[in-house]
Amino acid sequence: MDIVSGFFTALLNSLRDIMPIMAILIGFQLLVLRKPVPNPQRVIVGFIAVLLGITLFIQGLEMALFPLGELMASQLTDSVFIFQSTGYTAGEWQGYVWVYVFAGAIGFATTLAEPSLIAVATKAEQISAGGINALGLRLAVAFGVAIGIALGTYRIVIGTELWLYIITGYVIVLIQTTRAPKLMIGLAYDSGGVTTSTVTVPLVTALGLGLASSVPGRNPLIDGFGLIAFASLFPIIAVLGYAQLADWRTRNKHNTD
Repeated sequence: MDIVSGFFTALLNSLRDIMPIMAILIGFQLLVLRKPVPNPQRVIVGFIAVLLGITLFIQGLEMALFPLGELMASQLTDSVFIFQSTGYTAGEWQGYVWVYVFAGAIGFATTLAEPSLIAVATKAEQISAGGINALGLRLAVAFGVAIGIALGTYRIVIGTELWLYIITGYVIVLIQTTRAPKLMIGLAYDSGGVTTSTVTVPLVTALGLGLASSVPGRNPLIDGFGLIAFASLFPIIAVLGYAQLADWRTRNKHNTD
């Protein structure tokens, strides 16, 4: 019964959140454009599908992903596991090597499965007539997220200030932007945004909160958040780096020919 009541509560909340969007879209269509809604039956079916999909997704987060992420963080930061696997004691940054590995792996995997990134990469490949490889772009973004989240968990463990990493990262981005191919600059910046979406955010948030709750001397409210910033910043660096490398290889090939 708890699952059923939770589902209907989530359904009502999703309906409340989606209705303003639908009202704006239909209102502009009828009142501003003064045209009927095309394929109203299809729109209604799509609306119901979105409503049910969001509701089931939120319910799944609460039942599985959030608890699982927090559980993994607590198990990986257990003092007994740390000592047995690394020989270090809890609180020493070297003892959390498996946390960094897990964070990078989960960041890479969730980014590859991110629907928003798949959509952007596919469109980029279509518009560029194959000049931009969709899989290559997704791999570059996923690699950036993996590095970023691993570094973000390291920051939580050692307790340094978040702004030091973010400012340094954006300085690197600015330098890369001046030297990267113009074709990839906008796409790189967008790639940083689409990574923080439906699949990545819940697991990364749960991991950060669980890790900050488990590491001695850390405050979940102060230290537990910020991983999403790493997941947004480092894909930009990775994609710009990927574009610069591809551009360098192309110019080098032309020069040798």
